[in-house]
Amino acid sequence: MMSASIGVRSATLCCSVLCALAIGATPASARSDLARAYRVIASKTFVDLTHSFGPQTPVWAGFGQAKFSPAADPKTHEPYTIPKDGFRTTYYEMVGQYGTHVDPPAHFAENGITMDQIPLKQMILPLVVLDDTPFLADDPNHAFSVADLHAWEKKHGRVPKGAFAALRTDMYKDWDTNPERFKRSPFPAWAFETIKYLYERRGVTATGHEAMDTDTTDKMDSETYILQHGHYQIEVMANLDKVPQTGAVIVVTWPKVEKGLGFPARAFAILP
Repeated sequence: MMSASIGVRSATLCCSVLCALAIGATPASARSDLARAYRVIASKTFVDLTHSFGPQTPVWAGFGQAKFSPAADPKTHEPYTIPKDGFRTTYYEMVGQYGTHVDPPAHFAENGITMDQIPLKQMILPLVVLDDTPFLADDPNHAFSVADLHAWEKKHGRVPKGAFAALRTDMYKDWDTNPERFKRSPFPAWAFETIKYLYERRGVTATGHEAMDTDTTDKMDSETYILQHGHYQIEVMANLDKVPQTGAVIVVTWPKVEKGLGFPARAFAILP
């Protein structure tokens, strides 16, 4: 348990340093501490938790595939090109929930905050990776249970308050190699009771997973709970098998779309 505690302290360094600087630090010492924190962060290994996406990548059938096309001059309707115009750009037509993406509370809640209102401090958090893969040989559609969580905590320590909890299922490996299988249903995911436990008993800030949906059933209980209780989630994550189960920090970013209800996100882990 001591090693888990040390891992948690290491993970929270990146998240807490800016807050610590703001409390009683002189400008000179704050600059010094921030420079030291940057040197620590820059020396670490970064792991991309985000899929690249294009017109052919998996998406929920109710949304349909994205369309990418060269952006054109609205007067001439001629596409911009480097030889002709010195630049080129792309017109994107797609639903917000595409690829690795953020779901803000307003996606499911009439009065929920939109993606541009999510606090910046919630975009860098201690990361815990809950591993569902040991159960998949016997149950390919296993829902990670509260009992599974307790067993994980006996080995790795208590999930820290304010963390981002990600569920590893290794589904992401089918994204490029077998996209039709990636869209399979049912699939391994969260148990609703586990989602409630993580938010109510452990006080996590956000959760994420590899599938396009939060729940193993079509009732959307877990996703509804998360978003209607003021939290955000990240769907279609990648490379969680390359991140330690404790000790890392996650950084999640997305465009600041006014009143946005979801959009592709860029998530990465900083390893301890």
